[in-house]
Amino acid sequence: MTHRLRSVGVLSVAKISGIFYGALGLLFVPLFLLFSMIAAVAGKQTGAPAFPAAIGIGLALVMPILYAGIGFLFGAFSAFVYNLVAGWIGGIEMEFQTTNSGGTAVGPAIP
Repeated sequence: MTHRLRSVGVLSVAKISGIFYGALGLLFVPLFLLFSMIAAVAGKQTGAPAFPAAIGIGLALVMPILYAGIGFLFGAFSAFVYNLVAGWIGGIEMEFQTTNSGGTAVGPAIP
């Protein structure tokens, strides 16, 4: 049984995309904190100001929010474009298989 995905909810895709990219932004937090610690140690040894360390900490705080916002916007844009294109060419064809509650496939009855 083949089904065709003709449209997607723009806001729905945007929310999922925003959450997904926000979570990806959280993966960068330890890296920015590590680099800010390295910059702070290097700055102490050279007598440089602590500005690079502050930038690293600031990026660690802002990056997940920034990624989530960008993910939301690009998710909404992508869903909108998909809906336009699917209207012209018919969408993505998908095939689904029905399963029972035990997780095994339910196929046609064999006579």
